[in-house]
Amino acid sequence: MTQTKLESKVLSVLEDKIELIKTNKGAIYLVGPIQLPVNLYGETIEFQWYCWLNCEEVTENYEKIIEKLSSVNLAELQQSSVLSYGDFSYGDDAIIRMHSICHTGDIFGSKRCDCGYQLKQSMKMIVDHGTGALFYLANHEGRGIGLFSKAMAYILQENGYDTVDANESLGFVDDSRNYDDAILVLKTLRSKPVTLMTNNPKKLKALKDAGLEVSERKPLWGDVSEFNENYLETKIKRSGHLEEEETCSND
Repeated sequence: MTQTKLESKVLSVLEDKIELIKTNKGAIYLVGPIQLPVNLYGETIEFQWYCWLNCEEVTENYEKIIEKLSSVNLAELQQSSVLSYGDFSYGDDAIIRMHSICHTGDIFGSKRCDCGYQLKQSMKMIVDHGTGALFYLANHEGRGIGLFSKAMAYILQENGYDTVDANESLGFVDDSRNYDDAILVLKTLRSKPVTLMTNNPKKLKALKDAGLEVSERKPLWGDVSEFNENYLETKIKRSGHLEEEETCSND
């Protein structure tokens, strides 16, 4: 690809949709909202879509950032995004999901996990609730070990290892996911309390430690089968996932 000078008309359209979020390591460039009609259980639902890019360079000269994109192969990297519904920024009551990418579950519909079910069900819960957002975290594959390592972990699981032992046997910790960038984006889009859809206390702790007000936690269990029973049991017994529905206070 060759780098070309942006036309002023193109720049004027794009720069109004870009927001700079400063981080400790540089910047997050958030682009959106973008109208995204989604087929959800046979019904077309209009969502607002955002995507973000991590960059070491911090500048409000968005033309400079945009012009660099054609020389950087972003298709080889991963970018996270947000799917919001309703008046997410200002609505009094919003529900959110921090969803880690799962290539096998989200795309192929694998029943070795419950990720594909959680993705679709959380989108439905957001629509039913009336206001909310799904944060789709692209660098979280395999709880942070990446797709290739996840494939090897699957082989170990087929030979008697559980999820935790498989990751640790490959030299990883059980869960290395980080929510800092997603939390910064959430703070940029919304300042009011949220209800968090999760079974994972680490996600709840990450939001609270960042000073976010979480008014309630809603569990998201389902799609249990012979293929993922051990996986789900390991989540509860070894990874500390919360089995029962609870509400949470902010103290």
